[in-house]
Amino acid sequence: MSDRAETDASGNVTGHACIQGYLKTLDSSPGVYRMLDAESRVLYVGKARNLKARVSNYARPSGHSPRIARMIRETASMMFLTTRTETEALLLEQNLIKQLKPRYNVLLRDDKSFPNILVAKDHPFPQIRKHRGAKTEKGAYYGPFASAGAVNRTLNQLQKVFQLRNCSDSVFESRTRPCLLYQIKRCSGPCVGLISQEDYAASVRDAERFLSGRSTTIQETLAAEMAEAADKMEFERAAALRDRIRALTQVQGVQGINPRGVAEADVIALHMEGGQACVQVFFIRANQNWGNRDFYPRVGADVSEAEVMEAFLGQFYDNKEPPRLLLLSHPIENADLMQEALSGKRGRKTEILVPQRGEKAELVAGAARNARESLGRRMAETATQAKLLKGLAEALELEQPPRRIEVYDNSHIMGTNAVGAMVVAGAEGFEKGQYRKFNIRGEDVAPGDDFAMMKEVLTRRFKRLLKEDPDRRSGAWPDLLLIDGGAGQVSAVQGILEELGVPDIPVVGVAKGVDRDAGKEEFHRPGARPFALRHNDPVLYFVQRLRDEAHRFAIGSHRAKRAKTVAANPLDEVPGVGAARKRALLEHFGSAKAVTRADLADLKAVEGISGALAERIYAHFHEGS
Repeated sequence: MSDRAETDASGNVTGHACIQGYLKTLDSSPGVYRMLDAESRVLYVGKARNLKARVSNYARPSGHSPRIARMIRETASMMFLTTRTETEALLLEQNLIKQLKPRYNVLLRDDKSFPNILVAKDHPFPQIRKHRGAKTEKGAYYGPFASAGAVNRTLNQLQKVFQLRNCSDSVFESRTRPCLLYQIKRCSGPCVGLISQEDYAASVRDAERFLSGRSTTIQETLAAEMAEAADKMEFERAAALRDRIRALTQVQGVQGINPRGVAEADVIALHMEGGQACVQVFFIRANQNWGNRDFYPRVGADVSEAEVMEAFLGQFYDNKEPPRLLLLSHPIENADLMQEALSGKRGRKTEILVPQRGEKAELVAGAARNARESLGRRMAETATQAKLLKGLAEALELEQPPRRIEVYDNSHIMGTNAVGAMVVAGAEGFEKGQYRKFNIRGEDVAPGDDFAMMKEVLTRRFKRLLKEDPDRRSGAWPDLLLIDGGAGQVSAVQGILEELGVPDIPVVGVAKGVDRDAGKEEFHRPGARPFALRHNDPVLYFVQRLRDEAHRFAIGSHRAKRAKTVAANPLDEVPGVGAARKRALLEHFGSAKAVTRADLADLKAVEGISGALAERIYAHFHEGS
């Protein structure tokens, strides 16, 4: 390889010579470095125990993997930040990778928070419910669970066993008779005094013992109570206790893997094949399996398993509390450093192990098998998706297969609760984390005016893109817009894009076609004649799935908005009317609607409602009448 300095189009020095120039300014401090291209885009973020030694490795003209060699050739400048310790450098490195998403780093995608079960402690009768996000509410948190489904299944079984309430405090305060959950023996009815505070507190303690892994004593207690009830010939109570024992046994059975010797751990297994990687994470808490999740980090063909695993750990636990034990399928290079960093984050020791035998090794082997099978399915789906995108590009005469397709739809009923929806698809199928809903809020949008709704949605969408990513570097810009409609809708959308200054984005309308039958869709493009695909064309099925997914998401968003509107209590908007006064009004009048129609004298007759408050309530509902 030639030692001659490389330059970019502007004549700036790049590659080894550029990196060599920084060596004289560096010392042996630990820190983080960034490699940037000629347009100041971050190519790579790395950490070093000794910055000068690490950067000197990149200054060598040979001995690099193909990925690193490409990165070095593109490097036009570097940035450095020294830290006090290498542990600080590790934490900073992973933070910057998540923020900047450099092209040559291993990058964790789909890094969402995980749900927990919260036993709220700010009420005499604590509520048990699903919780996601920051742990700011007063109460006990149990988790994480791998998915909302895993939490819901556990909550469903816990309701059968412990009969704790899951209603909100406002609903609790407004109840005058037990709800359906009480009738089906999923709640003990504390809202209407059907259980004492002491007995309810005992059920809460039992539920917490179960979630902490101490369920054996609960079963023994319930069994003793059942036998006592049978001896006293209280057969209905004995049958209820029997059902609770069965439900407790069932919830223990559906946990799947229930390791005896591992109370709290994350089991993390990696499988790499064909330049792709899958990381499978099993959550073991209270000696129970609380679900698993697979991740597909962005990797290169020449990235080592140790590098992928270390990058995953750093990014995964950047915003999560690590458990006391991590069981890994592959060792990492800086295990002691990672262990120190995670222990500091947790405030207690976190241990990292790569088990070779025993129950822990069996747990890792199970996770590794899941990772291998998940990656195999994903690779098969990706190959099929690539063929479909190529076929779509050929059918629509696009220059290249689209990397990001955005599909838009609206949903409303006679113009009310109008919602616009955007779904996104690409090389890996539907990207649900990129879906967006738009509450139509334009005052000039007439009820049922789909054109005006679409204009508002697209204007908001592309104004934001133009503001946040005018150079189109983030990958958030679509290569194709699919619109539900014919020539009129396509022409309108094209006009909107031209007004916004982005007329180069291809727009295609999908109309139902003859008799509005599926399979007879017509495709409309600006300035071109409509056309159809053959009935059994896989590309046609692909477009139908895209359109149906947009329609499903739009309908779901609309229904959620409508349900929220229907469920809203008009008394919530009256200043000075809290839960107790709301309950008094509902008990007196029977419904919120009757309160809105009541005259002033009747309002003043309600116990707990002062004359001034009665006048305020009356004025609120009769303003302008």
